[in-house]
Amino acid sequence: MTIPFIKAHGAGNDFLLSWADRVPAGDLPALARAICNRHTGIGADGWILIRDTTIRLFNADGSEAEISGNGTRCAAALLMDSGRALSEVTISTGAGPKHLRLIERTGRHFLFEMNMGRPVFHEHQVHFLLPLRRGPLDVTILDVGNPQCAVLVDQFPPNWETIAAEIEAHAHFPKRTNVSFVRPVDQHTIEVRFYERGVGVTLSSGTGSTGAAVAAILRKIADSPVRVLTPAGESLRVRWDDAVYLTGPAEIIGSGEFYAIE
Repeated sequence: MTIPFIKAHGAGNDFLLSWADRVPAGDLPALARAICNRHTGIGADGWILIRDTTIRLFNADGSEAEISGNGTRCAAALLMDSGRALSEVTISTGAGPKHLRLIERTGRHFLFEMNMGRPVFHEHQVHFLLPLRRGPLDVTILDVGNPQCAVLVDQFPPNWETIAAEIEAHAHFPKRTNVSFVRPVDQHTIEVRFYERGVGVTLSSGTGSTGAAVAAILRKIADSPVRVLTPAGESLRVRWDDAVYLTGPAEIIGSGEFYAIE
């Protein structure tokens, strides 16, 4: 059994994309784990199935996610590169339809602005004391199409990955959560570290950047628009007015076939 794929990344957050009608019926979570494995598979943070302009996203651990901001941009890039969309496209995700507008294109490198919708949060969770083994931690909890937990810090703790893993699996989040550690740089810039639900540490995250920027604005350490510095060395931009708009790159880097075990 072979599964054709295209590989793309959004600011270092990498995905394998397959046309859904080219994927055999079967255990999709198991296939996602196999194809995304960094050592025995092709390797990626997630696997995206595209049918027309509808996508399904599987994390590297096989769990299905509502949305990825970076992944949705990668899907838009593939739709445009294959001639199935022009300069604007609305993609149906597990978090609802998301409209993307192409800002510029050079070869297979794209820059999009994406309407992420309105963030959902509750005032009592803007400053929320989350009980951890190390003691209570002040976090901001919100939803930007998927659950987010932002931790605002002056400096990134050396063990931030360990803390993030505990937060991701915390009982307060029955469906687990994405985690971001957010360091203010100036009034319009933040630096972020990402721990994505079902993946672990990633170089970038579109929804994580959105959640981090919204949290920083809610906590009054930043003002819109916000530039998000990522470990990938690329920045994403978040603007919050009538809705939240995420601007970032997507690049198609290759294609091939994955030989799945029958």
